[in-house]
Amino acid sequence: MLAIVKANAYGHGLVATVKLLGGADGFGVARLDEALLLRQAGVRQPILLLEGVLDAEQLLEAARHELQIVVHAAEQVALLERTPAGQRFVVWLKINTGMNRLGIRPGELDATLARLAGLPDRVAEVRLMTHFACAEQPAGALTVAQMSSFDRLAAGRANVRSLANSAAIFGLPATHADWVRPGISLYGASPFEDRTGADLGLVPAMRLLATIIAAHDVPAGETVGYGGTWRARRDSRVAIVAAGYADGLFRGTRFDTPVLVRGRRATLAGHVSMDMMALDVTGIADVGVGDEAVLFGPELPVEEIARHAGTIGYELLCAVSQRVPRVAVS
Repeated sequence: MLAIVKANAYGHGLVATVKLLGGADGFGVARLDEALLLRQAGVRQPILLLEGVLDAEQLLEAARHELQIVVHAAEQVALLERTPAGQRFVVWLKINTGMNRLGIRPGELDATLARLAGLPDRVAEVRLMTHFACAEQPAGALTVAQMSSFDRLAAGRANVRSLANSAAIFGLPATHADWVRPGISLYGASPFEDRTGADLGLVPAMRLLATIIAAHDVPAGETVGYGGTWRARRDSRVAIVAAGYADGLFRGTRFDTPVLVRGRRATLAGHVSMDMMALDVTGIADVGVGDEAVLFGPELPVEEIARHAGTIGYELLCAVSQRVPRVAVS
């Protein structure tokens, strides 16, 4: 299992998360600086650079820290050919089977493997990988085509193989191969639009909390917040929460978005602003300063909040800003 911890571990905090995932066989990051943070924190498991390296300096740094690299373009093969002999890399050769983002074309596979085979003093092993564009649609035409393409290209070769992301782990068991690459599912969230993490038997890892800093009455007909876009339809009780788009929330989130206060559902009262958001807590007894608001978590699925924000759970998790303290509990 290659645990995907890029993007600050999907917003959860890179180093703290990796220390809680000690049973993983390796870790996948997008960029060199993420890998270096993990090495500095004492992580010794294999670390794979999912975007590979950009230049000779990065390649030497990857060698220095015993990082594994994805090769997805001829230019990266040329970098290996030009680098001094010494550190031997585990290379994950990415094949573009239809995602059309990164990867060599299928027709380039034989020639690329031959070039890598000619570098025994720089390449210790070559693994084959691809990435699905629509794994959340297991029977979709593109998914089926990508599976068939990869199977045809890998047939008869002894290379270790990796295809499955989170959606494929749950929906395409035939793609599990030698290494799986769980991302969003590691954090208890769902890769599927129509299912939550709980539907898949997962427990969300992140609970996003904020504090109520004021509560007051708003007479019927008055508005709340910038633009005066939310108007009290009745005499209302409004609570102000110390969280806003500077913390990673979305300004355009719909006004019917739920937030848990005292275990009950309140809703937004106006647009999210930079540092605050207002909630309609009418009918929830005794709401006051110091109370906690649960913005999402095990009791309020991030997938549900994402639908109200017009996005996906991935984006909400990754958007939590650096000014929000992360407290890791096991």
